Amino acid sequence: RDGNQLCSSSEIVRRSREDLASLHEQHPGIQPVLAIVQAGEDDALLEINKKMAVKVGLNVMQICLPSEFTEDELVEELLRLNGDPGVHGVFLHLPPSSLSSRVLNSIQPEKDVDGRSDVNVGRLVCGGLTAGFTPPAASAVVEFLARHDTCLEGKTVLMIGWEGPLGVALQCLMQKNGMLVLNSHWWSGSTQVMQADVAVLVGDAHRGLPPMWLNSSIPAFAHDSMNRRNVVRSSSLWVRQQQYLPWKLRTLKLQPLSPVPSDIEISRSQTPKAIDQLAQEIGLLPEELEAYGRTKAKVRLSLLDRLKEQPDGKYVLVAGITPTPLGEGKSTVTIGLVQALSAHLKLNSVACLRQPSQGPTFGVKGGAAGGGYAQVIPMEEFNLHLTGDIHAITAANNLVAAAIDARILHESTQSDKALYNRLVPSVNGMRRFSPIQLARLHRLGISKSDPGALTPEEAKTFVRLDLDPEKVTWQRVIDTNDRFLRKITVGQANTEKGHSRQTQFDIAVASEIMAILALSDGLADMKQRLGRMVVGSSRSGQPVTADDLGVTGALAVLMKDAIKPTLMQTLEGTPVFVHAGPFANIAHGNSSVLADKLALKLVGEDGYVVTEAGFGADIGMEKFFNIKCRASGLKPNVVVLVATVRALKMHGGGPNVSAGAPLPKEYIMENLKLVADGCSNLKKQIQIAHLFGVPVVVALNVFQTDTQAEIDLVCRIAEKTGATAAVPCHHWSRGGRGSVDLAHAVKEAARQKNNFQFLYDLQMPIHEKIRTIAQKVYGAEDIDLSPEAQAKIEYYTQQGYNTLPICMAKTHLSLSHMPEKKGVPTGFVLPIRDVRASIGAGFIYPLVGSMSTMPGLPTRPCFYDIDLDPVTEEITGLF
Repeated sequence: RDGNQLCSSSEIVRRSREDLASLHEQHPGIQPVLAIVQAGEDDALLEINKKMAVKVGLNVMQICLPSEFTEDELVEELLRLNGDPGVHGVFLHLPPSSLSSRVLNSIQPEKDVDGRSDVNVGRLVCGGLTAGFTPPAASAVVEFLARHDTCLEGKTVLMIGWEGPLGVALQCLMQKNGMLVLNSHWWSGSTQVMQADVAVLVGDAHRGLPPMWLNSSIPAFAHDSMNRRNVVRSSSLWVRQQQYLPWKLRTLKLQPLSPVPSDIEISRSQTPKAIDQLAQEIGLLPEELEAYGRTKAKVRLSLLDRLKEQPDGKYVLVAGITPTPLGEGKSTVTIGLVQALSAHLKLNSVACLRQPSQGPTFGVKGGAAGGGYAQVIPMEEFNLHLTGDIHAITAANNLVAAAIDARILHESTQSDKALYNRLVPSVNGMRRFSPIQLARLHRLGISKSDPGALTPEEAKTFVRLDLDPEKVTWQRVIDTNDRFLRKITVGQANTEKGHSRQTQFDIAVASEIMAILALSDGLADMKQRLGRMVVGSSRSGQPVTADDLGVTGALAVLMKDAIKPTLMQTLEGTPVFVHAGPFANIAHGNSSVLADKLALKLVGEDGYVVTEAGFGADIGMEKFFNIKCRASGLKPNVVVLVATVRALKMHGGGPNVSAGAPLPKEYIMENLKLVADGCSNLKKQIQIAHLFGVPVVVALNVFQTDTQAEIDLVCRIAEKTGATAAVPCHHWSRGGRGSVDLAHAVKEAARQKNNFQFLYDLQMPIHEKIRTIAQKVYGAEDIDLSPEAQAKIEYYTQQGYNTLPICMAKTHLSLSHMPEKKGVPTGFVLPIRDVRASIGAGFIYPLVGSMSTMPGLPTRPCFYDIDLDPVTEEITGLF
């Protein structure tokens, strides 16, 4: 009956070809590949497999292990094939003695087209036929029997010699077809055969069986045909897996206490989900995750390619009124909102937050994980080191600084020829330019690739950056508040031959590399931005870049992991992306473009991404719209504007407060006049948001000292000013349940028509863009450009930087340039002291007054209260 088997195999091939054609029609780029692992080189086997693969339309990859291979070598090869996204099936053409349980289970179940791993056999036993693979040999037997008997149900089958996963699979398939199965390890006479309707033998188990009892055999190509069919099916499953996966989020229960414990006590009282479990719940694939311990992981940017056809969710920005020392709680509102959306309204949502600097954590502000029952957990890991992104930025930044000073030293102490010989050395008798050196030659207009072909003048132009030490604009950074590094002298050792200069340290998050990380949309974009960074000027006034220094590739290497957002979770088990943390005064003060883009794809069309802007709406929100949204191409749906009664009282003329001192009575007793007067700042911030055409929801972060009359007053004024809604929020004391009303208001506002627009056209002159922000956002009458600022504007215009957006560097404590002026100052002229450029990040930043880029420690820093239990390793004192 082998002819009937040929017909069956042909039918299998035909069906496989049809399935593959359908797959190609939907996904033209897919090309299923079967990897065959064998011992030694067997070209005959390869040809047989290729012919079979061609019939179906597959590609075959032949892996030849040494004839005498070890189990470890085999397992290592299988793990490599597991990680190769171009391989869709793995088949082991190896001696049975080498197919141990460890080997079979080393193959990823989704690529185990022979269906012999524990997972695939287990799926078969449990009825999960759609998720896994059935061993082709077992399928071939059942199909053979079905062809030769119209009804298998009730028949008795004797299985002889079927052991291990294959035997379990065949027995399971037969039982699922209603057959009674008997087992025997070998031929032991005619008694059992007489009891059976059919006997199925494998290998040499037929020895001793009378020849006339042998009715049919199943040829190898029937097994091979089904094996190839499994490869096609594996490819289909892979394609299905690449599509958007619905969320199956399991939220964590909160049991809020009163009075509310400390932040770290609350954080520690909740057991977070394993990060790989959270990732699976929100539709991430295992290969898209890089775990950093149990509770945090990097997410690979390949997710953007996988979900590129997926519509984005709703985009929500959390901003605030002008900050006060009393705090407004933007981070707690952000976290409380996503906890409400996901844990209580059952809507997909992701919070996107900035990574906090360790400077404020050990200084005066403390951590930035939220507070009360609206936190990112574990808060210790969020506030300390996280996944090392800031350390990577510090290393990259200081590598540039070291390269600058070293280059100045070497150029000043060596001849042109000596410099050229050292920059383009002879290695094994060969001299060649590195790729980044060839790029510099191209920028210089020198179209030569042979180091020996440059003229002396060309060589001089190539090796001399001629950096002016007085015009170096790049500073070293450290992630610590250290006021004594605000002005330093470097190069005082004798080995530097008198080449000393004054410079300074900035805090790490003020580095342009941090701003680049936050604005890049991928590795290639980040690398280009890093190369464009201007580190100073030559003595002839030309900008000198990181590309000119030859350091761009090394910077990209240092930053290659930092570009991936970090996944964490809230107290209620909802997802959070933590990524980047640029200063909001000299930079744009927002989390990364990439985190927002990944989140918008993950939440799905009906989901919500809630991201936060630093400081007040006049700074963080304005830069979010004019800088971040230009870089990302994304359009926000809603602005959530955060305010507190206490902060509004200060804007209304309330007394100053001092850290550690009791609050004045004005802030703990009802005072409607102070609240009403302070709402001038809230009204101004609502009006600023409306300049960009985005609906506003006011979130009033409620404190225990607020009275109902004060709360009602703020909400009435906000709605009268044009806010879509104004909602009291209690997330700090109740978690997501305390922000359900806010979540409903945001959901309703997101349905409104959005007329998002930028504040200014990039083609406007630099000074006009500055004036537009000063007048329309800050309320200034005009701007006053210093001679230095005017000269810089002319220089940047000459260099072609005049079409960049503006990133105002001003105090965050007032709408004006005067920190003590609360509320809504009027009648002032905004002084522009200087204008600088972050060319890599892609913005011009005018300096309004004096801006410190290195905070100092107070008399009593937070570190007095931070400690570690050496036995339990528990951290105390963080808040």
